[in-house]
Amino acid sequence: MPTAPGASIQRLKDLRTGLLRLHMRLLDSQKAAYERDIQPITSPSQYFGLAMNDPFFAWLRQLSQFIVSIDELLDTKEPAEPQAAERVIQTARELISPSETGEGFGRQYYDAMQRDPAVVRAHDDMTLIFNALGI
Repeated sequence: MPTAPGASIQRLKDLRTGLLRLHMRLLDSQKAAYERDIQPITSPSQYFGLAMNDPFFAWLRQLSQFIVSIDELLDTKEPAEPQAAERVIQTARELISPSETGEGFGRQYYDAMQRDPAVVRAHDDMTLIFNALGI
């Protein structure tokens, strides 16, 4: 495991990049499900409002908030301590765990993987990132 603060920062940046890609795939998938099950989304502002406020998208906010917490950690003047980076990476690994029998994010994530091959590919990409990070 890396011990230098610079290595911790790079690990967090790599994690953040992968999570952002996954988040975009999940948003795209949820948008398609919304349009299929509820109604068409007719404008970017409507989509933004739905993503921010509609219960249909609520489960994705946990991932959004987690990415923001990584941004905040990276923006601090003090470099990320290796132990803090390890905790964040481990928490991300736990969050990005689909659960057929669970609830909350894990269950919704599982459902998204069942309906959308792009989400499965994004999950596979995250698995490669976690492996590269030693998790």
